[in-house]
This record gives sequence, C-alpha cells and structure tokens, in this order.
Amino acid sequence: MEHLPFSRRNFLHQLGAATLLVPGFAMSTGLQGCGSKNDESKAESASSATTESGSARKLGIALVGLGKYSEGQLAPALEKTTNCRLAGIVTGTPEKAEKWKKKYNIPDKNIYDYKNFDQLADNPDIDIVYVVLPNSMHAEYTIRAAKAGKHVICEKPMAMNPGECQQMIDACKKANRQLSIGYRLHFEPHNQEMMRLGQKKVYGKVNQIVAENAQKQDESSPWRLGRGVGGGGPLRDVGIYCLQGAIYTKGQIPIAVTAKYHPVTDPEKFSKIEEGIDFQLYFADGTMANCKTSFNDKYNKLRAEAAKGWFELSPAYAYDGLEGKTSQGKMEIENVPQQAHQMDAFADCILKSKPTTVPGEMGMRDVQLIQAIFEAATSGTKVSTKDVLQIIDSTAA
Repeated sequence: MEHLPFSRRNFLHQLGAATLLVPGFAMSTGLQGCGSKNDESKAESASSATTESGSARKLGIALVGLGKYSEGQLAPALEKTTNCRLAGIVTGTPEKAEKWKKKYNIPDKNIYDYKNFDQLADNPDIDIVYVVLPNSMHAEYTIRAAKAGKHVICEKPMAMNPGECQQMIDACKKANRQLSIGYRLHFEPHNQEMMRLGQKKVYGKVNQIVAENAQKQDESSPWRLGRGVGGGGPLRDVGIYCLQGAIYTKGQIPIAVTAKYHPVTDPEKFSKIEEGIDFQLYFADGTMANCKTSFNDKYNKLRAEAAKGWFELSPAYAYDGLEGKTSQGKMEIENVPQQAHQMDAFADCILKSKPTTVPGEMGMRDVQLIQAIFEAATSGTKVSTKDVLQIIDSTAA
C-alpha cells in the first residue's frame, strides 16, 4: 500500500472511500495509547477489586496482537478480573507466542497466528476476541472474529472511516454477537464522576469544556506515525479521549466542529500524519469545548466550567494516577485497574445478555466526528455534525 505525504490534497484519500456520514438515529442507553510509559508499572499497584461478585464461569478472552498495550496493560489486567480470563493469543511472531505460552500457561491449541485466525470458530475456550491491532486492521479482524462466532472488543478508534464501522456492526449483529469498543475510561471512577457532575448539572449548566491530550510519540510504533500499515496520528490515537471526555461530561453530541492543524516542526517525522490539531466542538445550547492533541507535546486534562463552579481531572486519561478536583475541593476517589473493570463489565454483559455501555455505535459516532474534524481542519470551515449517531453513556448520571 502506497502511503501519501500528509497534506490537504490527500487527506480524503487517507480516510478511505466509504466516508459518507451515516444518517443519525436516536439511541439512548443507560448505557491505547494515552498514558505515559510509567503508567505500565503504575497500573500494577492499582486496587485489584473489580466486581463485587464473580460469575459461575469465567469467559475466555483471546488477545489479537501482542504489542505494548496487550503486554503492559491487558494481560496483567486479566489476572485481576472476576468474570473473564486470558484464554488465548493471536500473534505473527513465534518468539512472542512461546514467551506468552510459558508466562501465562496458554495451551498450544489456544495459540493462533493471522493465517489460522478463522479456526477460532472451532475453539469453545474462546468467548471474546480483543482486537489490539493497528487502527487500519480493526475492521478486518473484528469482522473475521464475528464470523468465527466470537464476541468482540475492539480498541479505539473503532476503524478508519464510518463505512468500516458499519460493516463491523453489521457483522456482529448478523452473528448475534456483542461488539464493544475499548473505552476503558467509561469504567474509571474519576471520569465517571465527570459524567455525573456534568450530566446532572451539579454545578449548574456546563458552559465551557477544555479537553487536552498529547504525548511525545517516538519511533517505537511506526504505524502511529503513518508508516507500515498506517492509520495513526494523534487525533485518532490520543485526541479521541478529548472528544469522548467533552461528550460524556456535557452529555450532548456536538452539532458542529472547527479545527486547525498545528504547524509541522519535523517534516520527516510528520510527513504522513498531522503533528497536532486544535479543534472545537459546538453544542446546541451554546456550549463549546476547546480541545487539542499532539504527538509532539505533553498535556493531559479535562475541565468543565459551569454556572456555579468548575471540576477537572489532571491527568485525566492516563492508565493510573488520575487526580480530580472541583471548585469545592479535591475529589477523594481511588484509582482502579481500568482495563480489568472494562473487560469484566463486558463479560458481565455477555453472561447476563444485556447491552454493553460502549457499543460499536458509540465507536462509529466518534469516527464520524473525527472525520468531520479532519474535514474542518482541511477546509478551514465549520462542519456540521448533526447527522452523527446520537448515543450517550448516561450510566454515571
């Protein structure tokens, strides 16, 4: 696959052909890379408590892709879960397969590569497939997992464009299997408190939101810089947390966006992706969220200014060490193993036949919004987002 330099001319090419906005439908439900390198070790010290009561049977999860997030976060988290367990792995690297086999006592019959992936259909040990691959590969392996009869967790962003998202949703529905997006912060108590404070208007109407997330991206994951399989960039990778945070704090979907690319300071490093981007979300009641993201800086914050006070998290999106405060004082909230809570919640949904609070439709909503932000930055105009899927997580409220 040829990778074109990142520019206004080829941005639509990069998004793919199937990029028309899917007409919005009202859906009300009760419904990796955003932490620092130190977060991998910090997560080990978080509370091991996940759910109050476990299920009679732990569901087996197979991790597809054994990169840093699987190794540093998901596998350790699975040792803290109540409703699920690490049952299998999918990797194209024999050395990794052998290492994981020994470390986690994984039987040979539960170890797959990308060529025999579809044989998962014949393995009753695997209930859930967790797709932890580069963004451009999410759609293919989610669809194949569904066809194999497995429930799916797909890492964020869900896919490269709304067309792929719809294909993933359709495949899981056809197979009668649940699809969940890896939005761990929906199960994290600091971010749940932001949802509650904002959506319940504890400090009155939220008038302004600031959401910022950036990291210094090195060469260790070339796809994040648009190389190899591509599909990276800060907006998709870490900026999506700003998008999410603003929406679940406000409890509304924006009706329009504006955006502007950051100046490129390293043309070689950022030849295929944006270095950074500022974007604004406009809500129907006049509220605006000012957001920014970058692969060449460090910031991590979610703040809401309301009629009768303010509340914020800083850091807001890391794997651990989150801290919150309000205009009345510090949030006394314990950090938890986020990924363990996330996976346990999905397993519980499957065991009890109830819908996940972070379904494929939410992932598609965010991909639609990301597409609109790219369009706004490229065109220099305000772009309407009134037709994106109308889905909000209101569980914390």
